[in-house]
Amino acid sequence: MKKGTIIIIAAAVVVLILFFWVKGSYNGLVKADEQVSASWAQVENVYQRRADLIPNLVATVKGYAEHESSTLESVMEARSKATQLTVDPSDLSEESIAEFQRAQGELSQALGRLLMITENYPDLKASQNFRDLQAQLEGTENRITTERMKFNEASRAYNTMVRSFPRNIIASMFGFGTKGYFEATEGAETAPKVEF
Repeated sequence: MKKGTIIIIAAAVVVLILFFWVKGSYNGLVKADEQVSASWAQVENVYQRRADLIPNLVATVKGYAEHESSTLESVMEARSKATQLTVDPSDLSEESIAEFQRAQGELSQALGRLLMITENYPDLKASQNFRDLQAQLEGTENRITTERMKFNEASRAYNTMVRSFPRNIIASMFGFGTKGYFEATEGAETAPKVEF
């Protein structure tokens, strides 16, 4: 074989190897990015479930606690704010997740106040409808925690791929950036004070 032919064949093999490596890296990044987006969609899904339960809970409490209207209104206002805020899955930055979490935190606080006032209404606490709604809400809060954890795991796996050499070269060439994480809210390290 001629020397020129061998060089052409070797160059073709190198180009093919490089092509398949770039293709595999790119497709792996796309798959990981889609997993982050799917995890985010599930986070939004469980938050929506919570938002859907709130009107039923408020209506049940309203029947028993009519003079607690300011608390009921604050819950509905916080729900409205939380459901209006949407985050683009392609821009899951630390800032956009923090803003989303802030709105959801306001809703959690309003719900906490709503559940606290129910202590003043023994008939309400004994209502099967209220107990069922409260159990569903508690289950939803557990789902939120689980889905946020899964989202953080998907983001960690994706961010590791984007930042690891040599895939970081492919990631930067094709515009793959890191994704944000859910973090504990400020003050979460302090246990709430319970008084009877």
